[in-house]
Amino acid sequence: MIQTVVKRDGRVVGYNEEKIKAAIRKAMLQTELGEDEALIHKITDRIGFNGNERMSVEEIQDLVELELMNSPRKEVAKRYIAYRDQRSIARRAKTRDMFQEIIEAKNNDITRENANMNTDSPAGMMMKFASETTKPFVDDYLLSPEAREAVRHGYIHIHDKDYYPTKSLTCVQHPLDRILENGFIAGHGESRPAKRIETASIIGCISLETAQNEMHGGQAIPAFDFYLAPYVRSSYIEEIKNLEALDGADYSHLYDRRFDDYIKCPLDGLKGEDRIVQHAVNRTVSRVHQAMEAFIHNMNTIHSRGGNQVVFSSINYGTDTSAEGRCIIREILNTTYEGVGNGATAIFPIQIWKKKRGVSYLPEDRNGDLFKLACKVTARRFFPNFVNLDATFNQHKKWRADDPKRYNYEVATMGCRTRVFEDRYGEKTSIGRGNLSFTTINIVRIAIECMGIRDEAERIETFFKRLDNVLEIAARQLDDRFNFQKTALAKQFPLLMSRLWNGAEVLKPTDTIEPVINHGTLGIGFIGLAECLVALTGKHHGESDASQQLGLRIVSHMRSRANEFSERYDHNYSILATPAEGLSGKFTVKDRKSFGIIPGITDKIYYTNSNHVPVYYHCSPKHKAEIEAPYHELTRGGHIFYVEIDGDATHNPEAIADIVALMDRNNIGYCSVNHNRNRCMDCGYENAADTLDTCPKCGCHNIDKLQRITGYLVGTTDRWNSAKLAELNDRVVHK
Repeated sequence: MIQTVVKRDGRVVGYNEEKIKAAIRKAMLQTELGEDEALIHKITDRIGFNGNERMSVEEIQDLVELELMNSPRKEVAKRYIAYRDQRSIARRAKTRDMFQEIIEAKNNDITRENANMNTDSPAGMMMKFASETTKPFVDDYLLSPEAREAVRHGYIHIHDKDYYPTKSLTCVQHPLDRILENGFIAGHGESRPAKRIETASIIGCISLETAQNEMHGGQAIPAFDFYLAPYVRSSYIEEIKNLEALDGADYSHLYDRRFDDYIKCPLDGLKGEDRIVQHAVNRTVSRVHQAMEAFIHNMNTIHSRGGNQVVFSSINYGTDTSAEGRCIIREILNTTYEGVGNGATAIFPIQIWKKKRGVSYLPEDRNGDLFKLACKVTARRFFPNFVNLDATFNQHKKWRADDPKRYNYEVATMGCRTRVFEDRYGEKTSIGRGNLSFTTINIVRIAIECMGIRDEAERIETFFKRLDNVLEIAARQLDDRFNFQKTALAKQFPLLMSRLWNGAEVLKPTDTIEPVINHGTLGIGFIGLAECLVALTGKHHGESDASQQLGLRIVSHMRSRANEFSERYDHNYSILATPAEGLSGKFTVKDRKSFGIIPGITDKIYYTNSNHVPVYYHCSPKHKAEIEAPYHELTRGGHIFYVEIDGDATHNPEAIADIVALMDRNNIGYCSVNHNRNRCMDCGYENAADTLDTCPKCGCHNIDKLQRITGYLVGTTDRWNSAKLAELNDRVVHK
């Protein structure tokens, strides 16, 4: 006897014979003889009594077909089969329509979910086909019922759900020195150790590209200057050897000549060894510049993930004070300033300046002059962003200025904001680690559900109770995903689990990654703090001190719960200020459908990113910094503070330094600066005018505005989804 039914979405429900009767009745009414109530009851009884205790919907429908075919009413069976086929087609219609829009390269929120992905290309289309068909599989077979329901009703969003079945991890900070010094084998190719700066640059690109194909998130190099510095010296020695061969002399005593800096100078008036050394230095600087030029060019042209997406790459630098390290820093900045191709701003890698008092910030610091250059470059090219090594939560007790490997104790970040530093299972470091996966909570929906409670104290306490329930679901879902990921074999990630991930060097190809995976983090993100506060108090945190205090209480509570989950599940849980791109409008669509348009909450088609003050709110950079700063210590999974400045920043690098000073004074962890930059999509010409309709270089009208989307740049807003475009149009200058 049938007791329960497994529905197509995996839910198990009680058996209801009335649904069978209704389906047979509909089929009978489409025939000449009409319905036969006695036959309907007979067939339904036979199926109910003869079926198994638990059956799927499809199995029950097969029994209905069989019973009808064996009855005197075979014409009803034909109608039932036709009806069943129509229902099946109808269920597939949504997928068909979605596929058709991908095929026709339509510009919509499905094809523009990720602005860094070209879904108009054949490879990009294949990725979207795979992505959209994989997500239902994850819902039906890999998620728990409670997680599936939380996703369906818009309480949580599981990021990179399409990659869930691959068991891949999100991101990693590349210990590039391991690869440069030892080489690597990944897949069908291998790399020998580097000997010169050009090779080191290329291997850095290959490392990022290869790992991108093994992971579903971004790739970063945490100490770009330190890692490449030795190859400046080896290239200098190579130039000295070239002169030895040319002159037939022995200059080996010049190999170890110490320099305060590598600076190009004219050879006029120089004689003897001074001329030889300066010539070698000049050649070395030129080679470093070309290597940095090649690195940036490659990171904007080498495609990964089947050829549809450039590598989501980031590099951190700024604190290597050696002459060689300074040479790397200066030339990566110089080539960034010059631009790529026709002088266009490079989209990748996202560059991050490591700001450290006594090292790379103050005018008297060893790298203070390079910080000034970094501000000049940012004023023209948006990058570098700035990470604050002086923030209390970014410091490491083992860091020493005289330690040549102090970079091991310096926090590094991904360009969009992901931060990994603390580790329950090893040394506190960013290197060789990354995020495993993350899930975002819709705190706005929870707050809206509490709006009907008149008493404010009761309303807020009810919110926290409901928030706790969703936090529990998110934590369990991340633990489930972790337990699925850890069953992957090391050979599935040939580079990541041989050279990059901490501890992976001891794994054999057929070992699971379980022994090392816990060095990574599980992120619980949130979106829409501003709208959440409006729902609870009537005002967001930028306009009300009371709302700000509640906002801090909410995120502090989430941080405390993450610490509890870390103890309970034995993982590195962290709170993430979610960089919502594709998610930006998804929650809003569901909440509008459930609650309608609520002023200040669902009246826009996007929710404000994480803990930011709303983009449309007019305030000074100082006020914005003071409001957002306290959240950075709480969101150790990643955060960013950004400011929109007015006018042509190209001639005002001091404005960039002023924003970094705000970061320094307010204990902010990471910041970036947005400003106006127009770009001709035909020839690459750029300027900073308020508007540009006609390109003065080629005369075309194909002009776009270069903009930052969630921490990284996008070369054309044509790839932005509707929610992010709406947010872009609402952005106001902070002044």
